Amino acid sequence: MTIAADAPQSRGAHPVYDMEGMDHSSAVEMEDARLSVFPKAQTRPVLWNVLLAMVALMLGGLPGIGQALERVGINLYNNDVVTAVLDENAAYYQGLTLHGVLLVIVFTFTFANGFITLATMRAYGRPMASTLMVQLAFALALLGTVLAGWTMLANEATVLFTFYPPLEAHTMFYLGAVLLVISTWVTLANIVMTHRQWAAANPGTRTPLMAFMAIMTYAMWAMASVGIAAEVLLLILPWKFGWTEGIDAQLARTLFWLTGHPIVYFWLLPAYISWYTMIPKQAGGRLFSDPVARFVFILFLLLSTPVGFHHQYTESGIPQWMKNIHGIATFAIFFPSMITAFSVVSALENGGRNRGGRGLFGWIWKLPWGNPALTAQLHAMLIFTLGGASGLINASQTVNLVVHNTAFIVGHFHMTIGAVALAYIGIAYWLIPYLTGNNLWGRKLALWQSWLWFVGMLLFARGQISAGLQGVPRRTAFADSVYRDFIDGLDVPNMLTAIGGSMMGLSGLFIFIVVVGTMMGLAVKNKEQLITVAETRVGATKRIWPWLDNYRMWVGIAILLVALAYIPFLVTYVPDGSSAVGAPFDLY
Repeated sequence: MTIAADAPQSRGAHPVYDMEGMDHSSAVEMEDARLSVFPKAQTRPVLWNVLLAMVALMLGGLPGIGQALERVGINLYNNDVVTAVLDENAAYYQGLTLHGVLLVIVFTFTFANGFITLATMRAYGRPMASTLMVQLAFALALLGTVLAGWTMLANEATVLFTFYPPLEAHTMFYLGAVLLVISTWVTLANIVMTHRQWAAANPGTRTPLMAFMAIMTYAMWAMASVGIAAEVLLLILPWKFGWTEGIDAQLARTLFWLTGHPIVYFWLLPAYISWYTMIPKQAGGRLFSDPVARFVFILFLLLSTPVGFHHQYTESGIPQWMKNIHGIATFAIFFPSMITAFSVVSALENGGRNRGGRGLFGWIWKLPWGNPALTAQLHAMLIFTLGGASGLINASQTVNLVVHNTAFIVGHFHMTIGAVALAYIGIAYWLIPYLTGNNLWGRKLALWQSWLWFVGMLLFARGQISAGLQGVPRRTAFADSVYRDFIDGLDVPNMLTAIGGSMMGLSGLFIFIVVVGTMMGLAVKNKEQLITVAETRVGATKRIWPWLDNYRMWVGIAILLVALAYIPFLVTYVPDGSSAVGAPFDLY
């Protein structure tokens, strides 16, 4: 029994159920999912978003090489070329800020906006409701990138990715960050409008799976991003404009981390959309279950945001019982990723066995490892498995005290964002050809890129985790520190960090070459690209799917959970800090 994961419905179509009550009305595969069926006025901004993301990846990755080599005493920041661009007195931290902001915010936001916009069009089989909003989202992201990038290059915003006080940046940096966030809100509004148009034309029909996931991803992010918006608009900008005497640094950190952890899932869920709805088809298999996939994204909506206090375990201004609640929620958010591991591996095994794989592990070798788009995402899955497992250590309050603010966090963090980045690169290997009509150029080079990134990331993370367990701090130019000689046994960890970082730097160069070659149309064209969409082995029953697709209910529950997780803290904390709007903030 086979049903498509997200084929669109025609006007007036009615669901058809078999004896088991499974919906077969969406079983028709969309044959016209070619670029020509979508307006160029919408697909061009999608391509621009993806290319802006690739530029951010390249520029943000360059300082990372210097940070990795710094661990073995090679200071790339101390040369005429670098100091011509960066301030020689703050080059390391300026580079660290560029590295974090360009990769964590610009790269992920712009790629997600582009990819999810196209995925929404593919899912509903229709253009987005508003062409202007597609274009506006890109324009806002581009302007935000320019403003934030200018201030960072001018050494006016050397505040790292975690830009909460007391570190202070130029006002234009905060405005740039706000514009980038607003670009995601505009994308969400367009997705919702498109859904409503589709629902009006298809009453009583379940939401296509890919579209359901897009809605849940951006709904989660819209709710989570309220924290960083409040931090900037209510605390930082009044402080910058001189409207308040100071700023409450802990309250600002709390609002930042209300957003700062869910942002991980805003990077991750677009990759999950690919892994659930596209990778099974690319591997030759079928997704295990449509309802299970929807349930996973519902769990991410509910549990992604009320976890921020696990970043603040060591802060005394937060009640211990509230830290406990956030700690439990942090462990709980691991559960949907475990379900994802089962679902995706099941689909991959199904594909491998369909290709002739035999025995316990024989199916693995039958997967199409020669496809760069698939190989990069398979490598990303393996990296993220380790990144997620190391994250459980951060969730534990007792063990967290050992690794807090050490290089261990850097190792863990890179196995999350590094995995997501590699997944996005894999998606780009079919997405850019689809949007341009050009075949992927340099397929073997793209495969080498994926393997280099995979091995390099594991070496880098292993080096940083080992160094962190021996007490090496994060966010520190360690080679210039006065205490480096008092920590023994760092030769091997530092060497692993340097080798791994260099391998990823070389991998980044390969990405640049492949993307440029593809954009220039250097590969021989043969046929128009299609968007592959997976079929499912188990569909949603007539009784279940209206319950799963009840967006208002799930969003309402998610808002309630966030309120329960944060309002008790705000009620007890804000009056004591005299932090009401218009009143002086506590000085840091």
